[in-house]
Parts: sequence; structure tokens; C-alpha cells
Amino acid sequence: MDTAPRRATYDDLVKVPDTMVAEILEGELYATPRPGSPHARTASGIGSDLWGPFDRPPGDPNGPGGWWILFAPELHLSQDGIVPDIAGWRRE
Repeated sequence: MDTAPRRATYDDLVKVPDTMVAEILEGELYATPRPGSPHARTASGIGSDLWGPFDRPPGDPNGPGGWWILFAPELHLSQDGIVPDIAGWRRE
């Protein structure tokens, strides 16, 4: 008899109500309430500080540039699905 727990799937993730943030980490589904105002305000402040100088074309004279900055993206990494507050990727 197989006693290994069933790994959560993307279908499980999309069944979580929109009032929650759902993530799959190492096969386990986590659902948490959406962040409250203090958290959202802090993440927005950090994001606005990063957006200006970094989310510009590489070599832009108004900042280092060369990054894509996204707020609360749904990322699929291998079999995990995560939703970080802010994410950034280097671009060429």
C-alpha cells in the first residue's frame, strides 16, 4: 500500500478562493489570506523604490536598468507554484 502523500497539482491551486493566495511548495498546497494593508503598503513602497531605477532599459542614464520588476507574479518553478510579493529578472 502506498502511504506517500499525494502531491498538490495546479488544479488544486486554482480551486482555492480568490480571497486567498495559493502556492505549491515541494508538492504541498499552502493557502494564506491576502496580505493586509500594512503588508501591501510596505511591499508597494519597496516595489516603487525598485521600479524607478531598475525597470528601465539596460544602460538608461536614470538608473542601472536592465531588470523586469513584477508585483505578486504567479511563478511556476519546476512543479512548484509560488507568488512572491515582488520579483525581478535581469534582462539584456
